[in-house]
Order: sequence, then C-alpha cells, then structure tokens
Amino acid sequence: MSDHNSKGFSHASVETNNFLMIVLILIAVAFGGLVEIVPLFFQKSTTEPVTGVKPYTALQLAGRDVYIREGCYNCHSQMIRPFRAETLRYGHYSVAGESVYDHPFQWGSKRTGPDLARVGGKYSDEWHRVHLNNPRDVVPESNMPEYPWLLKNTVDAAQIPLNMAALRKVGVPYTDEEIAKASEDVKGKTEMDAVIAFLQSLGLALK
Repeated sequence: MSDHNSKGFSHASVETNNFLMIVLILIAVAFGGLVEIVPLFFQKSTTEPVTGVKPYTALQLAGRDVYIREGCYNCHSQMIRPFRAETLRYGHYSVAGESVYDHPFQWGSKRTGPDLARVGGKYSDEWHRVHLNNPRDVVPESNMPEYPWLLKNTVDAAQIPLNMAALRKVGVPYTDEEIAKASEDVKGKTEMDAVIAFLQSLGLALK
C-alpha cells in the first residue's frame, strides 16, 4: 500500500484529481491537434491553388465582403463533400486548393439553402439580380430573404484597395497595379453588381 501511495503520478491520482485530469486532457487534445493540423500548412495540396484559381478581382472581392456582411454563409456552404449524393447534385467535391485565397474561407455544411461552391456560370447575371431582389420571383418555394438595398447601395471604392493590400500581406498575390486601379474598377458599381460578380466566380476551376 505504501509503495502504491509513494507513486506521485499514479493512475489513481489522475482519476481522483479533477484539475490534473483536465490539464492532461487539454495537453493530449492540443498535441493531437498539432499533429493533425500543422502538416497541412506544408502540403502543396492545401497551400497551392489548383489550376485556374486566381485571386478575386476588385469587384468580386467587394461582392464577397457584402456576401459575408449579409450573413449569406449562415444558410449556404461553399463545400461539396466527397459523397455520391453531393457530387451528383453539385459537381466535383471541394478541394483546399480552391480556397487558398479566401480569408476566411466559406466552407461549412450548413444547408438551409443549396451549396454555392459551383454556382458560377450556372445562372445568368439577370437571374441572380432577380433572385437577390426577390427570390420568390424565380424560386416560388424559397424562404430566402430579399435584398433590394443591394440595387441601391454602391460599392465603397476607397475601401477595396485597402482590403487588397491587407490580403497581400497574408499571401494573396495582388500586384501594385491591381491595387492601384481597384477603386476605378469598382467605381459606380452597386453592391448587387459586386455580389453577382462574386457568385459567378465560384467553382469555375473544377467545373
């Protein structure tokens, strides 16, 4: 008995000490997470863009900002999972190389509305315009809210170059020329124009 009690770090001492148990669990989870996650930062499949993927244009980037602001990601994912039911409905499953320029990426599995990973080119610009203004004009059973203000609001042209410069610091290869002419590229464009440009860019590389 005395020999057992003399072991300061025995199995019994861990089981009976809640604080020690919590600390050891956190260490184990942290170590496991590092082993699983850190290698991904060095794999080409997760750090290099797939063929055809390019950084968003100034207008597409503005549209992505509006998409996030309006909470579209709460109902729509941009991740097609590698299951037969998913790929039959939406197309090629999503790969990490498609999202290397997304900060933050819009993956997820929320499916109140359909997945948007391959929506680019699926519908015309006019269809998207009508759909965003009043979804039930094109999809009668839709429960998506209307976004009529996107037709009235104009893109903040002064903000886009700043956003592009910030993204360049985290690895998006925008050139000085692209940043310099970004304001002119979006000048006078509505937020509706921007969101449509963003949606039409999604998933084209792996169509």
